[in-house]
Amino acid sequence: RRMFPTFQVKIFGMDPMADYMLLMDFVPVDDKRYRQVPHCPRHGARLVGYAFHSSSWLVAGKADPATPGRVHYHPDSPAKGAQWMKQIVSFDKLKLTNNLLDDNGHIILNSMHRYQPRFHVVYVDPRKDSEKYAEENFKTFVFEETRFTAVTAYQNHRITQLKIASNPFAKGFRDCDPEDW
Repeated sequence: RRMFPTFQVKIFGMDPMADYMLLMDFVPVDDKRYRQVPHCPRHGARLVGYAFHSSSWLVAGKADPATPGRVHYHPDSPAKGAQWMKQIVSFDKLKLTNNLLDDNGHIILNSMHRYQPRFHVVYVDPRKDSEKYAEENFKTFVFEETRFTAVTAYQNHRITQLKIASNPFAKGFRDCDPEDW
């Protein structure tokens, strides 16, 4: 599945003539597994069924074993700094899965675990001995507001509606006016 919402970034400060690779990876935020608990908006009571819009995340135990660490290279990598800086860069091809046996190169995440996406810019060093400078040829950016809990199914119907309305691959679910959802 494609990551939703899509990670997008505006880049500046690159050498316009140099080559850069852009990539992303995901690291666990903590060593916990979570579950979502619905609440009654009026009384704050927990509910058995999922009928209300508000909910909270509770720790449900220790995290599952770590998934294989994978990196997603932006499909336009490598490219000149000028190309990266001229428009918003979108990671709309990035796909996530919870399938530990995935052989399609998707990023593997454990469902109901929290993750922090990391964005990496790698300068493609043209020098013969570039490996000597590897430590200084990349920069990692972490945006705290992009933390998320991986889920296999949306438990909040408003999020489901937002994804259907925003996802170009969900046309089959948009056979009526969004107000009717």
